[in-house]
Amino acid sequence: MAAEDPFQQHTLDYSPWHFWRDADEAARAGQRVLQRDLAALRDFRFGEDCFVSRLASVQNTRLVLGDRSYIAAGAYTSGTLEAGRDCTINAYAVVRGEIRLGDGVRIGAHTSILAFNHTFADPDVEVFRQPTFSHGITVGDDVWIGSHVVILDGVTVGDRAVVAAGAVVTKDVPAGAVVGGNPARVLKWRVPQQTRTESEVPQPDRIGGPPLAPIDGRPAGDSRRTHAAGPRQTRSGGDLADSLTAFEDRAREQAAAILDRSWNTAQRLFSDRPGVPATVRAQCDAVEIADLLLGRAPDQLPAEEQVRRLRGWQDGKTGLVPELGTSGTDLFEGASAYHVLCVGYALDLLGSEFPAPVTALNDLTPQEIVARLRALPWDGRAWHGGATVDTLGTALHWNLRKGAAPRDGVTEALFGWLHLHADPRTGMWGAGARNTGLLEVVNGFYRASRGTFAQFGTPLPAPERVVDTVLEHVRDARFFAPERQNACNVLDVAHPLWLTRHTGHRAAEVSEVAGRLLRDALRGWTDGAGFGFRPYADTPGLQGTEMWLAIVWLLADLAGLAPALGYRPRGIHRPEPAGRLDA
Repeated sequence: MAAEDPFQQHTLDYSPWHFWRDADEAARAGQRVLQRDLAALRDFRFGEDCFVSRLASVQNTRLVLGDRSYIAAGAYTSGTLEAGRDCTINAYAVVRGEIRLGDGVRIGAHTSILAFNHTFADPDVEVFRQPTFSHGITVGDDVWIGSHVVILDGVTVGDRAVVAAGAVVTKDVPAGAVVGGNPARVLKWRVPQQTRTESEVPQPDRIGGPPLAPIDGRPAGDSRRTHAAGPRQTRSGGDLADSLTAFEDRAREQAAAILDRSWNTAQRLFSDRPGVPATVRAQCDAVEIADLLLGRAPDQLPAEEQVRRLRGWQDGKTGLVPELGTSGTDLFEGASAYHVLCVGYALDLLGSEFPAPVTALNDLTPQEIVARLRALPWDGRAWHGGATVDTLGTALHWNLRKGAAPRDGVTEALFGWLHLHADPRTGMWGAGARNTGLLEVVNGFYRASRGTFAQFGTPLPAPERVVDTVLEHVRDARFFAPERQNACNVLDVAHPLWLTRHTGHRAAEVSEVAGRLLRDALRGWTDGAGFGFRPYADTPGLQGTEMWLAIVWLLADLAGLAPALGYRPRGIHRPEPAGRLDA
């Protein structure tokens, strides 16, 4: 009898595309057991005929593999990874951070896809002790990524692109392009009808502020900003896609004028709109708008000065930010509660962070968290309850980023309470008010889920029931007839539908609703001024403009038309998770 070939024992771990054809029944059964056990232990989901090698290091907090996708021996994955069907992560590939792969994405051996980065803003603290952040990496459908490629955080690779072996990708890859080199550039086009020269692909400068430290190959001092949405791509969608493209062109052209319209030169501060007092939120809305449309900090002040001012407004005792001209702070009420969100994300977009933790959260015990949550007015004023949860979750996010975790049990108390009290009929928290139907419930769900499940990328208790509830609510003409829409009500529908899109539940209805609301939204733009909070009733201002720009992207993505836009939210309304509970 011939001796068994010792080099064949791991063949299918390194060549897993043959596994379901060549493996014996015992090996197939073992793979099914492995996937079942992984799904029971973690937030993992596997399609048909997937394969995960036991010789890979799979450390993800969330992993979704579509049909016939696999992870080969020696691969190293961590963070959140969602892959469509027929995706491959070949031997010794490294895929880390917040990653989304479309269908048919092939990743060559020894490639690194790295969706996170370090800061080094404080020269007195060793770099490895400073916070990391992630903008996420998105790869479209039918993409071939060769061996020894490096793709860095914030990059989008468009559909049907090819990334040549050894490329270092630091900016977005247009759909249909073949790119190579260091840094990668367009070499030719795989799909001629999608051809655009590099000079036609928008590549605005990175937003200003303290420098962000590179890791794993991004050149130090690289000032290029990569929008997670990538350059606009040719995609089906007819007139609505054309309208989106025209809207985005117009918004970019007018962005500087819109910001200047709300700038008070004497005070050196932004107001929401001309003639009203300056607020903390207006400064943050200006940063978000400039980041989305201009790719930099607002031109009215140097970015470094904006950072110093925002950081300087933080109260040293509570870690909260009071309203301008006041000193009172409260984690559970008023403007200072929302400032945890808007100031924190404005600083993040400027490459900085709060100078100190939000100690108002870290002073609380788990018992106090539960008592506060119970006392919130969930029946009738669920929006207020959701807003409080949003503030708590976002304070938790910033504190974890700074390595200042709250007391033991606080995180579990917050998330555990939400899981235990989600209504199984609606998937949400609380009850509606007598005269407003589901409005409070849906709006409260958006705020609560944004600051917790969405911000940290953890699964919702009952996502399909959320879809049912939102689709019922959006039929209420009192709030969704075009002339009655406002930014809160539409955002609070768009975001929950986007957050639950992975379920595929009632997908055709969701797409139809998104398209209808998107058409209404685009008609609300006022040239030279932007959006009003109520587009058909209010004077346009920074708050309305910031919110509706995010709404347009969310609705466009739900309708399958986001490639027609050249921007993707990165601040408060960013679609991807911003942090991890185990960070």
